[in-house]
Amino acid sequence: MAPPTGPAAPAAPTAPARPPGSRPAGSPRGPLTVLLAVPLLVTFALWAFAWPAARIAPRDLPLGVAGPAPAAERVEAELGRHEGAFALHRYADEAAAREAVRNRDVYGAVVLTPAGPKTLTASAASPVVAELLTRSAARMAPEGTPPRTEDVVPAPPADPRGAALGASVLPLALAGVAAGALVVVLRLRGTRGLLALLGAAALVGLAGAAVADSWLGVLAGNWWAEAAALGLTVLAVGATVAGLGTLLGTRGLALGGLLTVLLGNPWSGMSSAPELLPEPVGTLGQWLPPGAGGSLLRGVGFFDGHGVDTPVLVLTTWAVLGLAAVTAGGLRSERVRAGGPGAPDGPGARGGRGRG
Repeated sequence: MAPPTGPAAPAAPTAPARPPGSRPAGSPRGPLTVLLAVPLLVTFALWAFAWPAARIAPRDLPLGVAGPAPAAERVEAELGRHEGAFALHRYADEAAAREAVRNRDVYGAVVLTPAGPKTLTASAASPVVAELLTRSAARMAPEGTPPRTEDVVPAPPADPRGAALGASVLPLALAGVAAGALVVVLRLRGTRGLLALLGAAALVGLAGAAVADSWLGVLAGNWWAEAAALGLTVLAVGATVAGLGTLLGTRGLALGGLLTVLLGNPWSGMSSAPELLPEPVGTLGQWLPPGAGGSLLRGVGFFDGHGVDTPVLVLTTWAVLGLAAVTAGGLRSERVRAGGPGAPDGPGARGGRGRG
């Protein structure tokens, strides 16, 4: 007969198991990461925003010269003294130079007449460049003669310095980042993700045109073309962020924000002109969605659609690549749910794989 036994002693409490890869509480790596990451991020942002602004100067700025050959050659020689500042284009007369300004082939032109030089500007293309050319006209005018300038494509009276138009790039980029991030966070893949991005872009385009054109009057072109330009810009940013987030997770979202906000916004040249930014920033900015979107908006807002071919191509490329990545993510998710190739193993897999 077995001796009687007392109540069983309680088992010693065990610490809950930590998920694989997690760090113990109180690890010094967390505070160290914050201390290093925040100053580095701020330094990078200051470089991206402040450095181009501190180096504003003409670099291969397209400028026309029109008039008799001997006089035009003298002016070209004078302008050529500023090495690399201007990309000069010769025109037969004032009418040809004026047409080139309207077509966005050049930012302005120096027209040589018997009464002295006359400078054509386009403040709608860039108020900063227009002011620069006006100052140059004052230096070239004969002593005692007031300079003659004409603003061929003026900025709207509601935004004579282009400040409101230049400030529009950041909200568009933020709208696209928000749309793309929400698509990733809400796990909208395939058709649902595409419809969400397209719908958000269309609505932002309509709202943006209503605010910028109908209300504020900072755009003066075809209303529907402006709405399309705004929507395409938001779609390019949103699809890029969503595509990168679908492929790379949170790292992709961070990379998308870096490209479109921290780099794309200050490198867009909207507050000055791409040709005034230091290289390669001026060129790279036009290959990012905010820069291409700003150039497209100027083209449809003030120049009857001239000079928009390249911006439309750039924005469409970003949008198509991003939407393709979102679509691929939807197909991959379907395979995972069906337990097909590419489905993960283990207890966390969907569709019953790995469950006992």
